[in-house]
Formats: sequence, structure tokens, C-alpha cells
Amino acid sequence: MTHQLEISGVDMVFDTPQGPFTALKGVDLKISKGEFVSLIGHSGCGKSTVLNIVAGLYQASKGGVILSGKEVREPGPERAVVFQNHSLLPWLTAYKNVELAVKQVFGKRMTKEEIAEWVEHNLALVQMTHAMHKRPDEISGGMKQRVGIARALAMQPQVLLMDEPFGALDALTRAHMQDSLMAIQQELGNTVIMITHDVDEAVLLSDRIVMMTNGPEATVGEILPVALERPRSRLELAQDPEYNRLRSAVLTFLYDKQRKVEPIRTPIKSPRPAQKTA
Repeated sequence: MTHQLEISGVDMVFDTPQGPFTALKGVDLKISKGEFVSLIGHSGCGKSTVLNIVAGLYQASKGGVILSGKEVREPGPERAVVFQNHSLLPWLTAYKNVELAVKQVFGKRMTKEEIAEWVEHNLALVQMTHAMHKRPDEISGGMKQRVGIARALAMQPQVLLMDEPFGALDALTRAHMQDSLMAIQQELGNTVIMITHDVDEAVLLSDRIVMMTNGPEATVGEILPVALERPRSRLELAQDPEYNRLRSAVLTFLYDKQRKVEPIRTPIKSPRPAQKTA
């Protein structure tokens, strides 16, 4: 089976005032086109570090990432990132925030009319056309995240990377955003890698759940396939025995097999990646 994304033998070592700190050790993961994969684990288990390496924001100390046959060495539009903080430019409207990304990626290949049509199409995907001329300070947190997702989708990435995109939202808004993401992914067939701390979110959205061991030297502990039929309804799944079995398996891994004991450590400020070794 051909995989779209391969993470192979990845180590990540940071230089810190206390010496080298190995955040990741021997991370291996293969992801197929159109798959929705969630990374879950305790704080400090290296989930965001894995995502940053796939995004090209970090260079692995050992090993690497292959996307569609090419090594990932730097950021690129084929890997769009949606952060917990929407990261919209506050002086631009929702429309202009998405337009800026489209122009950066497709500016020389699209006419002004095609750009406008494409921006509006992606805002429509996240149900934000009614507020496309509002600035971020004029819309809610959930709406900001919708615009952030529209901006990422408008780049037509091969892989959508999401770092706890709904973590700062209230429960009701979060549920609406999860439903929207499922609908968008079903329509577009995107490959999605999402970090979450929410067990129910991971089971609801994912095709596979990758459970990370505790750091230092965090790695892939277990991978749980989620074979629930799509489209998925949270109300129906609440009574589904398989859903509850999957939920229990993740909870058992997190709170039994990987029980977290917080060490007393000196805070480390702004770690820098160590130089890549041969």
C-alpha cells in the first residue's frame, strides 16, 4: 500500500541550559491519502513537535518526513497548519485574510476573478460568507477558527495539520466545529493530522488514533483503528458499544498505561533544535 506521508525514525533533540533534551525518540508513522489521524497524549509528550516537523518548522535531529515521495525540509503550501490561536491578521477582514493566502500560493496562476471566486468558495465551505467583510475583532472565537480553516483549505494542501484547533472554544461551539470539519473532510477527502487532548473528539473524528508515550524520549505507544461508519452522529455514537470500547481503550492508555507523574524541573525557555546529525 502506498502511503502519502511517512515519518521515519524521527528523533528530536533540543539544546537547553541543562544540556541536550530528547523530546522524541524513534517516531514512525505512515499515513494514507484521505486519512484523518489524531495524535493524543499527555502534555509534554511531543505531539506538537511531531506536527512542527511535518510542517517543516523543525528539522528532525535524526530521521525525517517524506510527503508524496519528497523529503520535507521546510514549510510549504502543501502542508497547511491550523493552530489553536486562529493567527488571523487583525487589520484584515475574513475575506482579505483568506485572499492573502490564496495570492501567495496561486497569485500568478489565477485571475482576480478566479481568486475572488475561490476565496468565497472556501469561506462558504466553513459557512462564513455572511461575515466575510468583518475583521477578527468583530466575530466570535468559533468564527475566527472557521476563517483559519478556510484560509488553510484555500491553499489546497495535501495535508491539513491542526494543533488543538478547537481547544479554546466552548463546548457547544466546539461540537459545531467538529461537525463542520467532518463534513468538509468527507466532501474534500483531505488528509488530516490533528492534535487533541479530547478523547471523545479523537474517537468521533478519526480513522486512527495515535497515542503517544510520555516524554522525554516520547514515541508512538499504540495506534488504535477507528472503524466507525461515516457520516458519524455524536448522539447515535453515545449509545454505540464500539464507540464506547474505543473511548475506553484510549482512556486506559492515557490514565493507566501512561499515568502522568509531574517531575519538578527548572523551566526551560525557548529551546532551540539541536543540529541535525548524520
